Amino acid sequence: MERISKYISYEEGTFSQTAKDNGIDNTPDESQLACMKLVAITCFDKIREWYGKPLRVNCFFRGKKVNDIIPGASKTSDHPLGKAIDFTAESPEENKNIYEWAKANLKYDQLIWEFGGKWIHISFRKEGNRNECLMALKDTNGKIYYTHYK
Repeated sequence: MERISKYISYEEGTFSQTAKDNGIDNTPDESQLACMKLVAITCFDKIREWYGKPLRVNCFFRGKKVNDIIPGASKTSDHPLGKAIDFTAESPEENKNIYEWAKANLKYDQLIWEFGGKWIHISFRKEGNRNECLMALKDTNGKIYYTHYK
């Protein structure tokens, strides 16, 4: 299968352990794949070029059926549309540097600092990007909430 971008293979971009474990097809349609290519080339590849080292893709495409069974996954997530990617570097400190660089240098819809820097979420839309910076946190009951990143 073709590559999604210079740094992301099709297999890497569409892999979901949840889909595999539950026998769910996680194949994007043409529109979703086009969105995946756009966010990868516009955001991820530029981050990877700047960073100069491999980044681990935690989650890129996850179809609606997969998204619906992931605990805490947002019902309005951009992952089922192919418009968001979650990734991580070698440490929360390196994720922080990447986050700050992306915030200052890229166009994006949302840039989310996830759970103290465990990973970074970035989304991109062809039109209407909000350049919104957020942090994902959990309350004392384990419920996920978002706040503006400072």
